[in-house]
Amino acid sequence: MTADLIGWAASAVLLATLIRQIVTQVRDASARGVSKWLFAGQIVSSIGFITYSVMVGSLVFVVTNSCILITAVVGQVVTARKQRPG
Repeated sequence: MTADLIGWAASAVLLATLIRQIVTQVRDASARGVSKWLFAGQIVSSIGFITYSVMVGSLVFVVTNSCILITAVVGQVVTARKQRPG
């Protein structure tokens, strides 16, 4: 029980920081300093971690990595739209 609480708390902190980064990106007019590869790598690694988490039966990590995957997709879309010419 205590281990799960620590896991959920750590997950909440991580997701809060990722969401804050996306908010910052949305507000930035250009997103020049953001690499498209960051989110591509995050997407691939999140899929791998979700698969691993399912295989070992860790609900905390299945949920956390699924949420991280969502933030990566949103970040990729925001960055692509902001970096588009015109």
